Amino acid sequence: MAQQIIVTKNRKISLDKIRNIGIIAHIDAGKTTTTERILFYTGRSYKIGDIDEGTTQMDWMEQERERGITIVSAATTTFWRGVRINIIDTPGHVDFTAEVERSLRVLDGGVVVFDAEEGVQSQSETVWRQADKYNVPRICFINKMDKLGADFEATVEEVRTRLGSNPLVMTYPIGKEDDFKGVVDLLTLKSLIWDKDKSGTEYSVKDEIPENIKSKVMEYRSKLIEKIAEMNDELLEKYLNGEEIPLEALKKELRKATVAYKVVPVYCGTSLRNKGVQPLLDAIIDYLPSPLDVKETTGINPKTGKEEKRKLTPEEKLTALAFKIQLDKHVGKITYIRVYSGVLKSGSYVYNVNRGKQERISRILLMHANQREEIQEAFAGEIVALVGPKITKTGDTLSDKNHPILLETIEFPEPVISLAIEPKTKADQDKLSLVLQRLAEEDPTFKVKIDHETGQTIMSGMGELHLEILADRMKSEMNMNVNIGKPQVAYKETILKPCEGEGKYIKQTGGHGQYGHCLIKVEPLSRGEGFKFVNKIKGGAIPSEFIPSVEKGVIEAAEKGFLLGYPLTDFQVTLYDGTYHDVDSSDLAFKIAGAMALQDAVKKSKLALLEPIMKMEVTVPDQFMGSVIGDLSSRRGKIISTEKKHNVTAIKAYAPLSTLSGYATVIRSLTEGRGFFYMEPSHYNEVPKNIIEKMKNQ
Repeated sequence: MAQQIIVTKNRKISLDKIRNIGIIAHIDAGKTTTTERILFYTGRSYKIGDIDEGTTQMDWMEQERERGITIVSAATTTFWRGVRINIIDTPGHVDFTAEVERSLRVLDGGVVVFDAEEGVQSQSETVWRQADKYNVPRICFINKMDKLGADFEATVEEVRTRLGSNPLVMTYPIGKEDDFKGVVDLLTLKSLIWDKDKSGTEYSVKDEIPENIKSKVMEYRSKLIEKIAEMNDELLEKYLNGEEIPLEALKKELRKATVAYKVVPVYCGTSLRNKGVQPLLDAIIDYLPSPLDVKETTGINPKTGKEEKRKLTPEEKLTALAFKIQLDKHVGKITYIRVYSGVLKSGSYVYNVNRGKQERISRILLMHANQREEIQEAFAGEIVALVGPKITKTGDTLSDKNHPILLETIEFPEPVISLAIEPKTKADQDKLSLVLQRLAEEDPTFKVKIDHETGQTIMSGMGELHLEILADRMKSEMNMNVNIGKPQVAYKETILKPCEGEGKYIKQTGGHGQYGHCLIKVEPLSRGEGFKFVNKIKGGAIPSEFIPSVEKGVIEAAEKGFLLGYPLTDFQVTLYDGTYHDVDSSDLAFKIAGAMALQDAVKKSKLALLEPIMKMEVTVPDQFMGSVIGDLSSRRGKIISTEKKHNVTAIKAYAPLSTLSGYATVIRSLTEGRGFFYMEPSHYNEVPKNIIEKMKNQ
């Protein structure tokens, strides 16, 4: 295959020498520490960043350094063995799941980090499924081999059983916990030992394997060679004849299988103690895909509605996807994009296919966390940041105006928790709406609305931590002091049986009157389907220009709710008949008629209240298991399973979000500070009638 060479000032690189990868994992598995070590060993940073000291390169936001967690996915570019690695370090906390989702959408490969003692945790499963959704090939790094209770083989087995994957052990640990010294490379049978240099830059390579692990190493190596040989008839024949298979042939076959996501190579080490990171870097180069391996991307031609393919080369027409918006106090709005095909030039115009408008690219930046380097052109396969686009949002496709293509957008979950927010001073009232609008542009899971009855501004997000950090950012980045109400659960209402309604709005005034009349059928939809509007008007009973107004009226009425004032969801409205007046009919009249028709229909149906249910995993020492399960049951929790790990038990359960306020404090007091929990939004369920009655009386 001919190599496409990218030539720019200071940049000359072929497409097969690019890796777009993400580091993904459960919170606290060591993603950011691993990324920091990668930057150090590749020479991108000269000092090792430390989360506990707040000196990391990738967690550059004040809130990230204070809490020791990643909040926004940071992008950086570095080199190893002459290959450009574009890395995105994603958050592990479930409240920031949107950051992981949008990063995985634009990556070619992933490194999944596991804690050697904890094994596969809940959020590990969630990010693994997200990566499955986008077919992202990945390698595993079993981190924290120096931790008390570290168990390499048990973690590999969990990767196989809990994640349903096909792990191939590539490095076997030499020692564990305090005795962890290094790894044996199973392909070359060399021992890599980090013993002298504390920074981990230098390590010794030895031919001998420690006696106590020799049999295990040989057992894992024969499994590895057998599995690789099975993928290729020629290699299998050599293997069965007892011939030695050349190292290059093994690596080539393993690369093909990893890129096709048939196998997942597994490495181990301890990022914090600077051991085992270099073999992981080699694996990123050797086994994760380049843009050439991905070959093409598929989208829809907005003019014809037909599917189109674009090759991921600079010679193709321009195709790029905006996957993140960031507000920067120095340059304003920054739009992160992945260039799939073609070339994007600074100072040029691009066409935003989703919005149907042109955008000017004033500057193109190569990002390193929050530092930047200006470049003149961005080529297929690169991840860059743009300054200039004003209307582009997360998930929008940018292309050549004469050759538009619409890539699959990014779906985000609905917020589950809300709170009221108000500025501390009257003077800040106008500024507040601007600040909230800017934050909502950055974060697709953050929503803002005005409650017209109370006049309050309500902000909604994925969890208490999510909203707390946004309020923090308002204060530190935007000098905005706000008062915040107590978190409120995002309830929804729905109908349980089909019904029909009529809306007739007639108003006679001096001049033109108002006339709108419509008949609708309302039916329940299954959970999570939202709202659908079907137009079945025949013979012009209502002119087509008024039909969107009926839909608008229905949506506005649904927002206000009918049972306890929460938005109505999971229902379909079919507009099937109505009448109009040649002179008096108007958009406004039909909008009011639509709202009246929905109110009329819902009165005849049966209403239910829906509440968000959280999927939980509570990890507690065995002696506290009974009291924690009892407490969860008192919160209307439903226990799914309990799983024993070492001397702790992981309790899996579903529980309503409304009963979990302040649960972190509860779990600490129930377990003498030794228990911890993880939760993520799962689905919506009906609220029991007795609870609804209580809510009505409050």
